[in-house]
Amino acid sequence: MALIKSYKGLYPHWGKECYFSENATIVGDVTLGDQCSVWFNAVVRGDVAPITIGDRTNVQDGSCIHVTHDTGPTHIGSDVTIGHNVTVHACTIRDGALIGMGATLLDHCDVGEGAIVAAGALVLQGTKIPAHEIWGGVPAKYIKPTAPGQTDNAAHYVEYAKVYMSNE
Repeated sequence: MALIKSYKGLYPHWGKECYFSENATIVGDVTLGDQCSVWFNAVVRGDVAPITIGDRTNVQDGSCIHVTHDTGPTHIGSDVTIGHNVTVHACTIRDGALIGMGATLLDHCDVGEGAIVAAGALVLQGTKIPAHEIWGGVPAKYIKPTAPGQTDNAAHYVEYAKVYMSNE
């Protein structure tokens, strides 16, 4: 079972049909919607500000989602894919976005609906990525618009999670 911990009396809450792998860690003021998944060695740590995550969002292996003391909640929408080894820190990721493997999102950045942050990108503090754009590089810059359906990955992880839950 995943490590689920309270912090200063705040306990994580989640919706229906969520999957948390055995070594995922979820701490503090964290709220997840329905059919979310938090995968192997991922950490969602809402100890000094809240983290909210919508429905059908997946946090893949080795990723870390955190906050900034008193000023930096993290808001992640529905149908978001957060790839392997991503760092998300005190920012906003809107519905349907895809965050590529190894990307880093710093405080107060805002990733628009259906946008893509490319693998390995560094999104600097306060950066605003418009909806349906691909950004990549260090620091991240605009590359091109997304293609229709390019960010429709979250549904696959809902299905993967169902398989893992049926094997427990």
